[in-house]
Amino acid sequence: MFRGMTFGEQTFLLRLKVFRRRQSSMNGAAWLLLCVTAVGVSGCETFAKKESTGAVTARRAQIRSSTAVVAADLLAVERGDMVDILEATTTENGEQWLRVRADDTEGWIESRNIMSEELLDRSRRLASEDENTPTQATGQLRANTNLRLSPDRNADDNILMKLDAGVEFDIVGWKYVPKPRTSEAAESDDAPKPGAARRGGRRGDIEAPKVPEDSNELWYKVRLPLATPPISPAPAGWIFGKQVELTVPSDIIFYRTGREFVAWQRLDNDGVNGVPSVSKNKETTSDTQPGSWVILEKSSSSDSTTADQVDFDRIYVLGYDKNKQEHYTAYRSPDVRGRLPLRVEERNGGKIFTVRFIKDDGQEHEAAFKVFRNERGSLKIESISVIPKNKKK
Repeated sequence: MFRGMTFGEQTFLLRLKVFRRRQSSMNGAAWLLLCVTAVGVSGCETFAKKESTGAVTARRAQIRSSTAVVAADLLAVERGDMVDILEATTTENGEQWLRVRADDTEGWIESRNIMSEELLDRSRRLASEDENTPTQATGQLRANTNLRLSPDRNADDNILMKLDAGVEFDIVGWKYVPKPRTSEAAESDDAPKPGAARRGGRRGDIEAPKVPEDSNELWYKVRLPLATPPISPAPAGWIFGKQVELTVPSDIIFYRTGREFVAWQRLDNDGVNGVPSVSKNKETTSDTQPGSWVILEKSSSSDSTTADQVDFDRIYVLGYDKNKQEHYTAYRSPDVRGRLPLRVEERNGGKIFTVRFIKDDGQEHEAAFKVFRNERGSLKIESISVIPKNKKK
């Protein structure tokens, strides 16, 4: 191969071959080192190729060609649509964007419009905890509010999405938790956009007199209705109680007598667990017709300074006379210390409703009540269990 070449030309060619071999050897070693380093993380795959998925939370959003303000719209997506998440970035103004793929279209979308599959799975697990718990009450939002994975507004990492004002939902439970220990513990739960400053007092503002407040706040555990399009991809979560208005059925709302209705279920429907649920078609719910109800009440004077307070303190049963077309009191319990859930069930050809009572020693026991009608057709309630008396403090 060196024929016809001078000694200098032969020397140059040999040095060039050695250099190429060394370069090839170094590249191979570098690649091997890179793979060994990454094998514990991605099996020699780059992070960009390791995809995850997410659900669209916005009513309607656009996948865009870039994160720029003047970027082109590539594809419209709606709440509940699933997308592949390819990578994430934060722009100079602090906004977080995701590069996603949907329907063979790749582009960028603001991260606040996407719920990760991890959060979605955690919400599904939360819903599965109460899949056998009947709806205790129904409610709707007074204002735009965060749906959270836990009853805690000290941070934003448990936010599933923001629900719109007026959204209705089923309530399966509630809990009192300590208020956030911050000077900005507002009476709402509406987290700012990423990069936005939180509201605070301005210098020179006159400070309002401080009014003693409870040290705990109420949270509702909710189940969101199945609808098309969905109200939320996440089926369950927690909502700050200050933002919730209970939607007591019009059939019974005027029978409140100094105590709040906290749970209610019908006693004269054909099925069981007869609370009107927003998960059903409103035109077919039993809320449209007057009837008989078992109601759990709670006095406004009940101690709300402890996180382990009772869920209700009295049972109230309203019967309904179809001939007279009027309600009547079928049963009213003495003051009790009660816990959820309230269940209405068919047993031995009749109806039974059950709750839990707290004894003086702090132990809980289930109490059952038989529902029947006397010879006149009036609704009657018979206590099958002993009702512990609530001692006056």
